[in-house]
Amino acid sequence: MTTVGLALVKEVAMAAHAPRFLYLRWPFGHALGEPGNVAQQRTVLHDMLSMAGNAQRPGLVIHLPYRWRREVYPSVPDWNMPSQVVLAGTKEVA
Repeated sequence: MTTVGLALVKEVAMAAHAPRFLYLRWPFGHALGEPGNVAQQRTVLHDMLSMAGNAQRPGLVIHLPYRWRREVYPSVPDWNMPSQVVLAGTKEVA
């Protein structure tokens, strides 16, 4: 079973040898996003599910480019379509 972790401290996740994870520079306790910001939370969740389905190998680390409280997140139009952010991240490390 493919697993994907969500890390707020990149060095800790790398030291733990997480098989594949997404990294965000957000405040502790808010890994999925701001309280009440459903579009933001769904975007991060969509990215995680996309990574699970599109990661070619274990050991991938993708830094999500989102900025805390400075972005507008559209709703996820189709949960079956992969995240463009994750696809771009997998191409950068390939």
